Amino acid sequence: MTKEPMNRLRKATVERRTKETDITVRLSLDGKGIARIATGIPFLDHMLELFSKHGLFDLEIICKGDLQVDDHHSVEDVAICLGQAFAQALGDKIGIARYGESLLPMDEALCRAVVDLSGRFYLVYEVKTRKQQIGNFSVELAEHFWRSFAESLRCNLHIDLLRGRNTHHILESSFKAVARALRQAVARDPRVKGVLSTKGSL
Repeated sequence: MTKEPMNRLRKATVERRTKETDITVRLSLDGKGIARIATGIPFLDHMLELFSKHGLFDLEIICKGDLQVDDHHSVEDVAICLGQAFAQALGDKIGIARYGESLLPMDEALCRAVVDLSGRFYLVYEVKTRKQQIGNFSVELAEHFWRSFAESLRCNLHIDLLRGRNTHHILESSFKAVARALRQAVARDPRVKGVLSTKGSL
């Protein structure tokens, strides 16, 4: 099996067309944090823009969804496509750090995110919030977003709220924390020969 060169550009494009959503995602893992996001859900746009900025991922997401029904399909399908884009861009995961963690404050809120790009899906989401809605974004869908993302990427993802009261601050802290944890995990380490696993594959 031919291995991918360590210097290849880690980019991906994912498209998803259903009766519920029409989505295009373009991702570069080795970017500068440039974002172009239009999901029809302003709060989700804000979260994905700061995800891009703090992860240093160049990210374009265009989603046209059935928001006349509600925001569920758009949030879920954007997460699925984003996870697929990460998986595609990572390829065989040769030379990556694999693990990442971040402890991130946002005023009174403090969130921890830990990721393992193991090829196995598992999500732990321990984040309690007070508000149920921010604009047209259903706050309960934040957990579903990360579940769909982690399942598509096939990674272990733990997100914990250590303290916090303001719902906006809590969710912003969590998105930034995941971004920074992923930034660590996808980073190339020249000391890693092959993949960082005794099994020889991820």
